[in-house]
Amino acid sequence: MAILENIRKRTTVLILIIGLALFAFVISDVLTRGGMGGPKVGSSVGEINGEPISIEEFRKSMEVASNQSQATSTQIVNAVWDREVRTAILNQQFEELGLEIESDQVLELIRNNPSFAQNPQFQDENGFFDDTAFLNFIADLRVNAPQQYELWLQNEIALIQSAKEQRYFDLIRAGIGATLQEGELEYHLANDRVDIRYVRVPYSSVPDSTISVTKEEIAAYIKEHREDFKQEAARDIRYVFFEEKASEADEEAIREDMQELVGDRMEYKEEMDSTVVIPGFRTTDDMAAFLDRYSDSKYDTVYRAKNELPAQFADSLLTLQVGELYGPYRDNGFFRISRMMDKKENGSVKASHILITYEGAERANPQITRSKEEAEERARELLVEARKEGAVFAQLARENSDGPSAPRGGDLGYFQEGIMTQKFNDFAFNNQIGTIDLVETEFGYHIVKVDDKQDVVRLATFSRAIEPSDETINGLFTEATTFEMAVSEDKGGYAQKASEKEYQVRPVNQLKAMDENLPGLGAQRRIVQWAFNEETRVGDVRRFDLNNGYAIAQLTATHAEGLKSVEDASVQVLPRLRKEKKAAQIIAANQGKSMEEIASSNSVVVSSASALNAKSPTIAGAGREPLVVGTAVTMDPGKTSGLLEGETGVFKLEVTNKEEAPAMENYTPYANNLQNSLGARVTTEVYNALRERAEIVDNRSTFY
Repeated sequence: MAILENIRKRTTVLILIIGLALFAFVISDVLTRGGMGGPKVGSSVGEINGEPISIEEFRKSMEVASNQSQATSTQIVNAVWDREVRTAILNQQFEELGLEIESDQVLELIRNNPSFAQNPQFQDENGFFDDTAFLNFIADLRVNAPQQYELWLQNEIALIQSAKEQRYFDLIRAGIGATLQEGELEYHLANDRVDIRYVRVPYSSVPDSTISVTKEEIAAYIKEHREDFKQEAARDIRYVFFEEKASEADEEAIREDMQELVGDRMEYKEEMDSTVVIPGFRTTDDMAAFLDRYSDSKYDTVYRAKNELPAQFADSLLTLQVGELYGPYRDNGFFRISRMMDKKENGSVKASHILITYEGAERANPQITRSKEEAEERARELLVEARKEGAVFAQLARENSDGPSAPRGGDLGYFQEGIMTQKFNDFAFNNQIGTIDLVETEFGYHIVKVDDKQDVVRLATFSRAIEPSDETINGLFTEATTFEMAVSEDKGGYAQKASEKEYQVRPVNQLKAMDENLPGLGAQRRIVQWAFNEETRVGDVRRFDLNNGYAIAQLTATHAEGLKSVEDASVQVLPRLRKEKKAAQIIAANQGKSMEEIASSNSVVVSSASALNAKSPTIAGAGREPLVVGTAVTMDPGKTSGLLEGETGVFKLEVTNKEEAPAMENYTPYANNLQNSLGARVTTEVYNALRERAEIVDNRSTFY
């Protein structure tokens, strides 16, 4: 009460402090974001060739996508962005070409769309799509259901966009062809064969340590191959994760607390002025009330088969006698103790059936017109078939059953008492495994096969979540804060201080502005946003409060958009330059030598390869070698090549035989295949080319 009285006395002061804090927050927002309306980048989430993508329209698309997807918000942002970029790029192409879809063409699109054409609501008495019925429906939506009408407009826009894209890519495909001469070349590339003798000096025969590559050489290589080394803006970070998890002492305390509740205990009741016995988990007659009071899980009265119990403990649980306990055992983040409440032998049955129904039977397909007598006769015929030696019941069910389980071979899975209709239930539970017979129910005639039976049990399970204690949580907070303060004061000592405390430092390199997931932490968008914040500098440290602990992160490097630096690109460039230098060294050392001399002086052997072709340029024992095979294909039999710089080593080869595929009367099939192959790549490759050429400004990270 004294504390509350002090607060009341200081109400005016508190209001003033809170007001000043809010004012400071607003001023800060104005200064850092350019105003009280949030981030301002021309009110656009991006630009495509100078054309802005409105943030308002983008958010509308986000809302629609969010209602249709279970993905994270960042995943949805990225998906919507990719779609908006594609739409903008292609629409710019459509506008340049004057490509439009008229209203009558829109109706034709709808008429040919199965989701509309096959809807009985839009069909006439003959089952054909009725334009008038559809247009009246849309007009009615506009007046009486404006929200649904808005959804239709979105759908219409999507249909028109799809039609424009189809027409645009069809126009491009129309310009793609393949001549008979190209078809003939394609035929020979795939079917001409060449045999060779070759010697290969692998690049691995020259140790990497003997090859020197300078930074200047790497830089020059990057400039010569600029397209290979473009990069987005990126960040490198590292972090130490302090996970909130139960200590060994916490776990032991949970187990001890549970054990104390297993047996009966004495408890003084003040209202009775006497000590009474409180039944424990082992003896209680009101299990539901006990678990409601003491357990983190409710009393499950359902009987369970073995496959429904925790796999690791199922065998042990099934061997319990009624009243016996098992545990504590660790399962899925909980300590559990289970008590056997009841057992039913063969309490779960697995059965299959073939249903032969008839007109008028319950839930019968309206298309079935057979009489009850005809159904019984057919069922008895199938019963004879099913009982024959070697009969495959599942196949008979797939081919003859009228039931929904027919595609599964009539398999109904496991079920317990009371699930199936009474006569079916009684047959399944009262007969042995393997029994096949006829059962009549309100649904028709069933040829039933009893496939398997399982015992079922009813368990009461006393559970406690394995969670850290308040003491452990407070200690973890202190530990994380201490480390944060130490590395904030000495940013260069991050790794050393972590090592002194035996903390694991986890590096994350090449983070992109719209990344979300961090290895070991999952979705952590806030950390990525901090790393890309303009005010965050290399070496800066920040603590992030996570759902299950704390991450102390440090920004270790920034990578600007453009060409990769020598350091970043060296991982890719070094192997290439080493390979070039090794090739030059091997060629210089073996110039003018025969294959046998090369083999002898390099401790390799002369090998043979047969039936090589240009379309599949792989040499057994050497791997994919397009230059080597391509060279062999162009040479005459008996000729020897010079030294060739292959993928895996330096080659010298001799063509021992060439087998040209027999001429065809007509190469049209190969020309058509080539044309179809090129046409199939149009949609992807044309768009990728347009996107690569486009000037794209991406402001997503400012808003999300």
